[in-house]
Amino acid sequence: MHNSPAKDLESIARQGGRFKRMAVRIPTYLTDLRENPAWLPMFLLARTLPFRRMHWFATRQRVSLPVSGASMFAGLERRDVVDALRTDGIFSGLMLPDPIHREIAEFALTTGCFGNFSRKLEFVAGDHRQAETRFERPILSGHFFERSLDCDAVMAVQRDPLLIDVARQYLGGQAKVITTRIWWSFPTQASEADRSMASLDKYHFDLDDWRMLKFFFNLVDVDEGTGPHVFVKGSHRRRRVKHQLTLLVGHSADEVLDYYGRESAVTLTGRAGSGFVEDPFGFHMGTVPTQKPRLMMEVGFGVSKPSQRRFHGEPVLR
Repeated sequence: MHNSPAKDLESIARQGGRFKRMAVRIPTYLTDLRENPAWLPMFLLARTLPFRRMHWFATRQRVSLPVSGASMFAGLERRDVVDALRTDGIFSGLMLPDPIHREIAEFALTTGCFGNFSRKLEFVAGDHRQAETRFERPILSGHFFERSLDCDAVMAVQRDPLLIDVARQYLGGQAKVITTRIWWSFPTQASEADRSMASLDKYHFDLDDWRMLKFFFNLVDVDEGTGPHVFVKGSHRRRRVKHQLTLLVGHSADEVLDYYGRESAVTLTGRAGSGFVEDPFGFHMGTVPTQKPRLMMEVGFGVSKPSQRRFHGEPVLR
């Protein structure tokens, strides 16, 4: 049975949009390759389950003794977190102490951030609307890059023994911090290119390393109008062949949910301080806020030598 002309045109338009989103990232990919030639085989092969398993067995290092010291995440058992990650790809029972998330939020309210990943668009979050007028463009995100590391509370979370122990148990003994960042997402009429650069409103999986783990924390109350994160449970350990044999990491919601199950999609709302940890090889996406800005923190672990630029989450823009 042949598709109708309208469906054919829709399919062509969808494919064109996917390649436009990929084109936006080409300068970043080329920089990654120049900085680290080993990035290319990872980028090509880590999207396939057989090569990921081969890399795991060939490179995994034994876990040494747990990191000493008291964790700020009282009452959590490392084993429970790791078991949930292996089964579902996500664990959502984290909670920052009130003084910690309040200190980070205050820092983010009083420190200049950079709009849409561009260091030319600097503003304070409370001046978002004025900044859009001043720069004559919608501003979807505000990233702090290396400024995130100037906040003592951010560094305390990054160094917490529970995070390090969970990462080593899940990824192997060589697990190390590769990203630490805080950022704003704002309600605005963003372009498709800006949404793609911010990884919003499109299911995708991350390919920054062979194995990764990311801890996320809400630094404001997050509900449906604040652009919550969405994760597809179980998609980290089973993968449609089509999704392994394409250079595209982003796919439409219907395509992803029809295969992995609509009941598998978990929307992660919660009050300020709540957090979760996920295997970002599973399909996930952030959503664009519609009512209130969202402020989040991420601590990411990987198994390869981190890029200094990637450490701050900064893409290359042209």
